Amino acid sequence: MNKKWTIDNIRDYVSKNSKSKLLSTEYLGYSQKLQFECSCGNKFEKSWTKFKGSNQRSCSECSAPKASR
Repeated sequence: MNKKWTIDNIRDYVSKNSKSKLLSTEYLGYSQKLQFECSCGNKFEKSWTKFKGSNQRSCSECSAPKASR
């Protein structure tokens, strides 16, 4: 099934499938960068394709591998 994503669908998906929050208010297409706020408070931009398909659902600090101490 090929779902037509709207900004409301995306906001709903983000709230159910990540700890991030969608800040963007419109969705123009798959190549557009959307603005998100990570659970740590950092803001970041990702295309919807990367957020949803590549599982990049947090800011670069939170998604970076933790350095061993």
